[in-house]
Amino acid sequence: MSNPYGAPQSAVEDVFSGENNSGGGSAITPPPGVAGWSWGAFLLNWIWAIFNQTWIGLLALVPYVGFIASIYLGIKGRELAWRNKRWNSLEHFNEVQRKWSMWGAIIFFGIIGLGIAMAIIIPIIAGDPGLAEAP
Repeated sequence: MSNPYGAPQSAVEDVFSGENNSGGGSAITPPPGVAGWSWGAFLLNWIWAIFNQTWIGLLALVPYVGFIASIYLGIKGRELAWRNKRWNSLEHFNEVQRKWSMWGAIIFFGIIGLGIAMAIIIPIIAGDPGLAEAP
């Protein structure tokens, strides 16, 4: 950065302009912008695996292996999805994966919120006599 008061310069060489090699299997190298943590793959593991044709994600259904498979999908899921399914473009891929992450978080925190609400509401509805007594 030679002139801190000058106009910012773009890094055009960082923009991916190569061919779309998605769906090419394990032999391809994913372009920059594909790697990264995938909340959709981590939280909605087996559903995400089916829709992204990443069959190793079905290991999340196996007891005692599922949590490890979920972590693996969270770390490598985006790269696996790029390699296993044909995408229209890098932008399309990132948009779809962003939606998976959003819905994974909504469903995950929705279930937690519902569990907390039920833990409060069910004893009230059931008429727990312990709740009516004053200390």
